[in-house]
Amino acid sequence: MTTEQQLRDRLRKISALFEGATTIGERNAAAAAIERVKQALASTAKVEQPTEYTFKMTDDWHRRLFVALCRRYGLQPFRYKRQRHTTVMVRVPKSFVDRTLWPEFIELQKALKEYLNEATERIIREEVFGDAGDASERAG
Repeated sequence: MTTEQQLRDRLRKISALFEGATTIGERNAAAAAIERVKQALASTAKVEQPTEYTFKMTDDWHRRLFVALCRRYGLQPFRYKRQRHTTVMVRVPKSFVDRTLWPEFIELQKALKEYLNEATERIIREEVFGDAGDASERAG
């Protein structure tokens, strides 16, 4: 069972992986690593023109995580009027999306989903009913 602290540690490790941290000392200096990524993004933006991307998230949890990740790297996520609440627009170089932003989002999203599924399952079993399995399937 994953505790909240275990999830936090896992998220830090995933972030450290994408920021290039290889030792505990580097992981503790995550703020400096994030700053390096921001600087690399800024230099990439000088060479490679930022492209406007549309990201369509499946729900608010994904959107909130993605927006926070964008902001961490100094990006400015937005949406146009009349766009769905789960749509996130961002102007960013393609190479940054391909090598850093999207792969890190996927890993963080997997860890968060696993934790939320475990927590939901535990709460249902403990507070609603012991059998939290799927409904049975019957022939039509």
